[in-house]
Amino acid sequence: MSRFRMYPTPAQQAAWVEQCGYARYVWNLALEQWSMWTRDKGATPGYVEQARQLTEARAMFSWLRAGSQTVQQQALRDFDRAVKNFYAGTHRRPKWRKAGLPEGFRIVGSQASRIVKLSRKWAAVNVPKVGWVRFRMSRPVPEAKSYRVSCDRAGRWHLAFAVIPPPIPSPGTGEVVGVDRGVTVSAALSTGELLSCPGLSEREQQRLKQLQRRLSRCRRGSNRRRQVRAAIAKLHARAGDRRKDWVEKTSTDLARRFDVIRVEGLRIAQMTRRPRPKPNPDRPGTYLPNRRRAKAGLNRGILANGWGDLVTRSEHKAVGRVQRVNPAYTSQTCSVCRHCVPENRESQAVFRCVACGHQANADVNAAVNIAAGRAVSARRETPAPVSLKREPQHATST
Repeated sequence: MSRFRMYPTPAQQAAWVEQCGYARYVWNLALEQWSMWTRDKGATPGYVEQARQLTEARAMFSWLRAGSQTVQQQALRDFDRAVKNFYAGTHRRPKWRKAGLPEGFRIVGSQASRIVKLSRKWAAVNVPKVGWVRFRMSRPVPEAKSYRVSCDRAGRWHLAFAVIPPPIPSPGTGEVVGVDRGVTVSAALSTGELLSCPGLSEREQQRLKQLQRRLSRCRRGSNRRRQVRAAIAKLHARAGDRRKDWVEKTSTDLARRFDVIRVEGLRIAQMTRRPRPKPNPDRPGTYLPNRRRAKAGLNRGILANGWGDLVTRSEHKAVGRVQRVNPAYTSQTCSVCRHCVPENRESQAVFRCVACGHQANADVNAAVNIAAGRAVSARRETPAPVSLKREPQHATST
């Protein structure tokens, strides 16, 4: 998806907020109809029936008629597609849309009549009920049948075109790379490279702590609290932009340099869950310490390093060339003699084999094992060695 930064005027921003409200209202109304379905009732209204009901509602209520019919009907189409994707098992259940969260609306139509190039770096898009709005052409505008106008938590407006870029062709050198993801080192490659995902600087982190303390002292619903929340959102958005930029550049570099990319098959959603409370058997109604603060810090580190985004974008760009390897004991196995004991890893960064004396960076050693496809079972059985020769081109990701 190609996204561009938009720069609307204050009047256009106010008009967009109203359009987002109309789209959110129609979406939530359709979701309410769908959620109230029971087995003793008939089928829930589809898009055609809901579009007819929307036409009747617009004729009855002037406040609804003031919004764009194109935006409202498209919200019904999007909801209908979301329900079909949910029943197909490819997407999650549609959720309620809330004001203040990242929201927007989608426009479908001819792109030639809606996009006008103003200069080498600027262009304008025609949005219903708003008019022509400028956006920055940071890259060539792709050909698309629809675009989406959205606003993030930091109050920035973006224009996104739903296009699928072509995959990056393999270099044909037969090179295989293993990627070990971590918290201290974001990604360690089997070639010895250590990559770190940029985040907030020390000064920005101090600023974030000050704003969070100030937010705790603000009265709920006050203008000062709203301003502090906006400042915090800008810092988080800055960190997110840096992380996305790093993920895009790293995944592109991996897809261009290597034929096969092997990563650990980690279940990040399960790894970042909150720890379950431990009831105290001696004192009913109380709980034992479960190290939830330490787990929260680990979860923040995992999410801040973009573990999932790096693999997802690599799979998009290197189609069929990303393989997931069983991560069991890859950090405790020697990449030279294959000896596997916990004592091999002296610390987070130092690996020293107690059998052969091989010493290397712990993350790089794990990446070498991942590149070779080396993994052991829970009983630590040593499998047969795997060759690092060129993989067949028809290999698919698992």
